[in-house]
Amino acid sequence: MAKPFPGFGVMILNLSIILCEFGRAVANIKSAIKRIQVSERNRVRNKSYRSAVKTLTKRYLDALDAYAADPSPTAAETVQAELSAVFSKVDKAVKRGVYHGNAGARRKSRLAKAWKAVEAQKATAS
Repeated sequence: MAKPFPGFGVMILNLSIILCEFGRAVANIKSAIKRIQVSERNRVRNKSYRSAVKTLTKRYLDALDAYAADPSPTAAETVQAELSAVFSKVDKAVKRGVYHGNAGARRKSRLAKAWKAVEAQKATAS
């Protein structure tokens, strides 16, 4: 009893769902529609936080590599500033529920561990 619905997947008769243009089910019930809207809003917000954390992490690791290649006080300040920015963004993501608390702590720990490894390497080289 399914009829093709041009450009919008398939419309199924006698059911309380309609397929949207991407072929996903959309509910007819008000609360379900609101739930879908809320989850979409949260998905976009979470995506933005995760993307920002990744970007800041890459910037930090690039600064760390530059510091490892040429240790100088200005490079060390840059690394500390980038680390602080990443920590801040991870903490905000945890606060808003994008990451679980332990996942945020794990990310921060790995970043700090990378800094300590470069510092230890610098100390042994000196």
